[in-house]
Amino acid sequence: MLKVVHRLSSNQRKFIAEVIGTFIVVVFATGSVVIDAKVSGVLGVPFIAFAPFVGIAICVYLFGKISMAQFNPAVTLGFLITKHITRIQLIYYFTAEIFGALLGSIFVKYIIGTQANLGANAPNYSYPIPIIFGIEILTSALLMAVILTVVYYKGLKGFSGIAIGGIVGLDIFFLSFISGASMNPARSLAPALLSGQISNLWLYWTATFIGTSIVALILRKRFWKYDFIDSQMNA
Repeated sequence: MLKVVHRLSSNQRKFIAEVIGTFIVVVFATGSVVIDAKVSGVLGVPFIAFAPFVGIAICVYLFGKISMAQFNPAVTLGFLITKHITRIQLIYYFTAEIFGALLGSIFVKYIIGTQANLGANAPNYSYPIPIIFGIEILTSALLMAVILTVVYYKGLKGFSGIAIGGIVGLDIFFLSFISGASMNPARSLAPALLSGQISNLWLYWTATFIGTSIVALILRKRFWKYDFIDSQMNA
């Protein structure tokens, strides 16, 4: 098995890592919502925020050195802007992330349950749409800022998974009641498609990309200066 993995190209290894990582992230993120719905909300937002923190932290440590542990098309676009990946690699990443997310939602549907629309994100429309949109941009921007900080400081001395998973958990805990705090178009797409609840995808396929792109555009010169095109997170 190790010989087979060794023979794979760099892009093939990245593809496999992103499929597996996104699968795990989606299972933890959406599965926690389904589990909470099955027990009538007893576990609440703390559980829904803590589960993806754990899932993302695990995957960052497992796959950070292989694929930079993106698992998120909006983050991948940010890495294209900062020139950590090429345009060809963008296709690999996007395909892997969407495929992994769909596999994750299929797993949730048939193993965990179908409650809460398979854990699909849902904004709180009691707030004005500009506020909802702005909050989703903010959560995505905060995520990208932490990720690029981790990359710039080469893994934050082993705390990369905790930092990245932590910001996701905090965003969900404090802001999901407004926008749903997806931060991840693939995480939103998969359960929405499989549950048929696609009316909110416009939000998670616009605001998330805007948030990550803003941060990447602000910080890109810092990375271009040091030519980090082939760098990997020291997870």
